[in-house]
Amino acid sequence: MVKNSGRCLCGTVSFVTTGPLEDVTACHCSQCRRQTGLYYAATRLRVTNIRIDGEDGVRWYRASNQARRGFCATCGSALFWQEDDADDISVLAGAFDQPSSLTMGCHIFCDDKADFYDLPDDSLPRYPGSRGD
Repeated sequence: MVKNSGRCLCGTVSFVTTGPLEDVTACHCSQCRRQTGLYYAATRLRVTNIRIDGEDGVRWYRASNQARRGFCATCGSALFWQEDDADDISVLAGAFDQPSSLTMGCHIFCDDKADFYDLPDDSLPRYPGSRGD
């Protein structure tokens, strides 16, 4: 079984995932940009396939009417994104220990990206909004 581990910057919150991880989605929306300073690069997996240690150190911010964002209360590292009542959770790709074996999969909310950078010159799918729009 594939296992990956990761943590926040200070180590207060750590996690271990089991099973498959989706390809990384790069989200260029204004919320992700404001939280991370650039864009949000995250993978997704079933909630039942992640164990979070130091969960008391995770603070959840209600980012919208449909989702919340989890971060470390000590160092502020952005770690998780979860839609309400979802069976899956997104984990920031940069929080994983190396080697992660993650690969980029697509770019979403490209129409909302900041004006100070260009999208990478790659062959990945690009969506103006979410993948479902």
